[in-house]
Amino acid sequence: MTSLKEICRGLPLYPLPENRGRRKGIPHAPVRTPNLTAQEKKLALRNALRYFPPEIQKKLALEFAEELRLYGHIYMYRFFPDIEMRAYPIGDYPCKTKSAAAIMLMIMNNLDPSVAQFPQELVTYGGNGQVFSNWAQFWLVMHYLSEMTEEQTLVMYSGHPLGVFPSHQYAPRLIITNGMVIPNYSTRDEYEKMFALGVTMYGQMTAGSYCYIGPQGIVHGTVLTVLNAGRRYLKVEDLSGKVFVTSGLGGMSGAQAKAAVIAGCVGIIAEVDEAALLKRHKQGWLMEISNNLDHCIARLRDARKNKIALSLGYHGNVVDLWERLVYELDTTGELLVDLGSDQTSCHNPFSGGYYPVQLGFEEAKQLLSTNPGKFRTLVQESLKRHVAAINRLADKGMFFWDYGNAFLLEAQRAGADVEKRGANKTEFRYPSYVQHIMGDIFSLGFGPFRWVCTSGDPQDLAATDSIAMSVLEDSIRQGVSTSVKQQYHDNIRWIREAGRHSLVVGSQARILYSDQRGRVSIAVAINRAISEGRIKAPVVLSRDHHDVSGTDSPYRETSNIYDGSAFCADMAVQNFVGDAFRGATWVALHNGGGVGWGEVINGGFGLVLDGSKEAEERAKMMLSWDVSNGPSNFPLEPGKFPAEREACLL
Repeated sequence: MTSLKEICRGLPLYPLPENRGRRKGIPHAPVRTPNLTAQEKKLALRNALRYFPPEIQKKLALEFAEELRLYGHIYMYRFFPDIEMRAYPIGDYPCKTKSAAAIMLMIMNNLDPSVAQFPQELVTYGGNGQVFSNWAQFWLVMHYLSEMTEEQTLVMYSGHPLGVFPSHQYAPRLIITNGMVIPNYSTRDEYEKMFALGVTMYGQMTAGSYCYIGPQGIVHGTVLTVLNAGRRYLKVEDLSGKVFVTSGLGGMSGAQAKAAVIAGCVGIIAEVDEAALLKRHKQGWLMEISNNLDHCIARLRDARKNKIALSLGYHGNVVDLWERLVYELDTTGELLVDLGSDQTSCHNPFSGGYYPVQLGFEEAKQLLSTNPGKFRTLVQESLKRHVAAINRLADKGMFFWDYGNAFLLEAQRAGADVEKRGANKTEFRYPSYVQHIMGDIFSLGFGPFRWVCTSGDPQDLAATDSIAMSVLEDSIRQGVSTSVKQQYHDNIRWIREAGRHSLVVGSQARILYSDQRGRVSIAVAINRAISEGRIKAPVVLSRDHHDVSGTDSPYRETSNIYDGSAFCADMAVQNFVGDAFRGATWVALHNGGGVGWGEVINGGFGLVLDGSKEAEERAKMMLSWDVSNGPSNFPLEPGKFPAEREACLL
């Protein structure tokens, strides 16, 4: 078993580790089909070998070429580390600076098998959200971080460590860019080729920025979405007895089952991959599993009638589930579903993000690797059936929304009936969850703020929970608007119930939705608790890129921008740059994330609180900018701007 000290020494070359290939018993990424020319295959091989000295390249060349042939990418399986991959306490990392140790902790958390979707392929979530492009990059980055000082900055180009450069103690320790491709070449086909060549990478949002915290990172937002969907569409505060149908339990979508139960409704979630179902069930995030639609309908009826909170994973294709619900409507006249959405990885529909209903899971994976053109055709036919069933149920009163995964966009491209007559090109027959639900929350400056206790001690997490609740309660007492008060109350309830719902998967982390005032106040209070010894080790602050100012995405985060700038990316770029010189420990800027490559620009940050006065000043300055850059772009309605936004700008 490899130790952390050995990981930090750099690539193991003398001797080379044994090549064990793809490990059995763990999920693996679908085979990629980049369609490289013979010359491009040679280039991909040369690019992979550049990490190794000449005397070793000859031995590695043949196996790397074979990986490219078999899997469509060179992952360097030989260098998959023989270590228990997880977030170790920060003091265990052999580093010269706590900032670098915190980054190492976050990287290893992203690759933890209990967190990562395809750990051996370095995919954290979303089917293709890479931490690195290959394992050589992992070893080199860990080595650089262990050696660097507070007077240096590590620069990352799409997974590739360019090097450690002189800077200063107030500069970020790490600068990350992922997928920064010239716009005319930022297409899906070009991406597959460039990723195979090893020159770019799809970092999703928090995969390639090292800020993922497991499915908890989205479960809170999903709870808020479902609760506010009930308020908006069903006109109810209590969702007991209401049925929510959706799909996906793999990466971030794995939060849906837990969110349904926390929200108090009946959640039926379809998933084609049995490994994902079993993983969520083992983690306690999914209550029941069934591959029988008769049983699913019976359980749905019982839980609905008796108002029992339930999460039931259907092992099968979601199109079959939707069509069965249509059958029940046609034969009994009963509409069994109230709310519906989708969280397949539809940003990546033709490379394993969406599996067609016409084939079983294994058969579909085989077709994907042998005949990608036929696979694409079946996916588009499946999407049309998918939408037809949803339309039938929506016509009878079900409320459906797009969860920002490019489902409606890809359905439209497939020829499905999702058109909204007279609308602009970012609008469809059904709204995105930003347009109807989260957009109002973003307008108030509320977004997915999160933190990680680097001690790894649950007691530290409990202490931060208590601090966060106290801060929000104090803010309410000091006076806030009615709309802000409702959001604070939702988040106080979330924190209060967090321990009961066993939300931690991987690092000791927490997420809550907060505005600028709340984030700054929570950060300052946590930093002071570290200084006073009430929290034993530094705390990393971060957020999802899916936030009020971190993402320009016309089919999701900025879909409710009405001034014509929804397709502009100034906000996300300014967020990245502004965070960098206002005190962030690391910053990241990505192409792609959520809705797909070429569809979005997004940025994020990490900020280490160590109890120092300097950390407090950094938090005040950086967090204020990180939020206030956004609400000015999010009117609640065309021409209307909330008072909270005006206060934020002042």
